[in-house]
Amino acid sequence: MEKRIITISREFGSGGRFIGEEVAKKLGIAYYDKSIINEIAEKSGLSPEYVKENAELSPKKGLFAYAFAGRDITGKSVEDMVYEAQRKMILDIAEKEPCVIIGRNADYILKEREDVLNVFIHGNMPEKIQRIGQLYHVGEKEAAKMLADTDKRRMTNYNFYTDQKWGKASNYTLCLNSSQLGYDRCEKIIMECLGV
Repeated sequence: MEKRIITISREFGSGGRFIGEEVAKKLGIAYYDKSIINEIAEKSGLSPEYVKENAELSPKKGLFAYAFAGRDITGKSVEDMVYEAQRKMILDIAEKEPCVIIGRNADYILKEREDVLNVFIHGNMPEKIQRIGQLYHVGEKEAAKMLADTDKRRMTNYNFYTDQKWGKASNYTLCLNSSQLGYDRCEKIIMECLGV
């Protein structure tokens, strides 16, 4: 079956979001990243700020924060409600149109579909730290701290909600090192996998 949806999971600073956006532009298809935050907020009844902070990242306290999060009488926490709203949105988007979806456990949420190409973008530490420093105007030490914190929170969220290991090659169709391949080559490889 022809692939019409591309999910891109990525390490912080690897350029995965940029690569995904460029692929969507070149293919002329929809691109979903932060744009779905307001819709998730609307569906969950939570503020966009809360959704932005919690829809893809674990609480700052880590895995135990999920286990001990305040739960209602049905056993659901606020994080669970955000995840459920996000899951429904991603399933709706996939039904609606060809697209690129960045992060948000979309690879796992859409795992039953055969028309999905799941990509994981990673990179070498020096390049990622340099990129984060440039993008966020911070020094090397602060960039390294941001990288470690963000990736840890992405991994915790992914591992908790998917029962899979974030970044493990067998969870994805394609794993690309953007530091070694460069962004252009990553984009070309993704498009070649689609037969474009």
